Amino acid sequence: MKRVLFTIALCIIASASFAQKKAVSEAQSIAKGNNANFNEARELIKKALDNAETKDDPKTWYVAGYVEDQQFSAERMKQLLGQQPNEEVMYSALTQILPFFETAYTLDQRPDAKGKVKPKYTKDIKGILGADHVYYINAGAYYFEAKDYQKAYDVFQQYLRITELPIFSGDRVAERDSNYMTVQFYAAVAATQLNNSELAISALTRAKDTDFRANDVYQYLIYEYQQINDSLNVEKYLEEGLSKFPDEKYYLLNLINTYIYSDRNEGAIELLKTVIDRDPTNAQYYDVMGRVYESGFKDYENAEAYFAKSLEIEPDYVEALSNLGRIYYNQGVNKLGEANMINDTKQYQEESGKAKDLFRKALPYFEKALQQKPDEREYMTALRGIYYNLNMNDEFNAIEAKMNIQY
Repeated sequence: MKRVLFTIALCIIASASFAQKKAVSEAQSIAKGNNANFNEARELIKKALDNAETKDDPKTWYVAGYVEDQQFSAERMKQLLGQQPNEEVMYSALTQILPFFETAYTLDQRPDAKGKVKPKYTKDIKGILGADHVYYINAGAYYFEAKDYQKAYDVFQQYLRITELPIFSGDRVAERDSNYMTVQFYAAVAATQLNNSELAISALTRAKDTDFRANDVYQYLIYEYQQINDSLNVEKYLEEGLSKFPDEKYYLLNLINTYIYSDRNEGAIELLKTVIDRDPTNAQYYDVMGRVYESGFKDYENAEAYFAKSLEIEPDYVEALSNLGRIYYNQGVNKLGEANMINDTKQYQEESGKAKDLFRKALPYFEKALQQKPDEREYMTALRGIYYNLNMNDEFNAIEAKMNIQY
């Protein structure tokens, strides 16, 4: 009796196995043609993927990808016929194909009982992925425009993975062409939107050596290293960026700031001298040089000279206007402080007079700067102090009123 029951059990197991293999074929069949039922096909293949008898069969995984490709193709056909496809359905199906096919390909490479590899599905996998490859760009763009940056990144990564699959070695799909470089760039940009600096840095590092928008890639990369306070890599890529893009001010100015913040003012001066020799009519370089002398060396004489040179080149350069005004203003404040320490009336008047002369020198620079940036509170604060010390009561009251309104 026990022997009979055991035989029956074996028959039941064999029937279950056969049923799952049949379900795989059925799923493939009902995903074809105009009357395809993709949801039903997915339900059938899902059970086969979970079943011990079929989950290691390459056909199961191939058919799972095939079903998704059929749904993608059905929606794409609408597009080719001038109809409106369901883009969410279309691109969602497209993104499901590769994971299934990657597993199918791996299982398809296993040797048989005689140790020989006789793949059954690799050719079809290559054909489908090769045909679909370019559409991953459209899918990534679709998710990118929808601001779903995680999906955009994942889809762009799928495009790159397909390019690098061994089945495409030597094929046009494997070419590192303009599409490949564009996708690398936008994958990296999408990664920068995910608040994951490690992921962003990895993607940007991969993209930085291509010719597509490398200047932008370097600036993104520097920003990501700044977010994690990695000053060594910030400086490294600022230097690389300046070498690759010598006309891009971003690298120069940030590298100078890096030198200043790390008390390497001599290095900042030498770098500025180099770029000024190369571009002697750039007002911004002289302004920055003035700030290095002012903040780094407390050398106000040289600072004044460089700010003045900047304005000689570009008279309305607002940063240089305010910087030169600040030099005079601060000297006036210091001189007034010294005068207030003097007990002798005549000497006090002489020194306070010198302070007022410095305030008068500062006045036109701050007034001109405020004309260009009428809401800049720093300029208003300086002018209020100047008006007060020069007894310019009407102007003082006007600036006070403006500041109170803003506050």
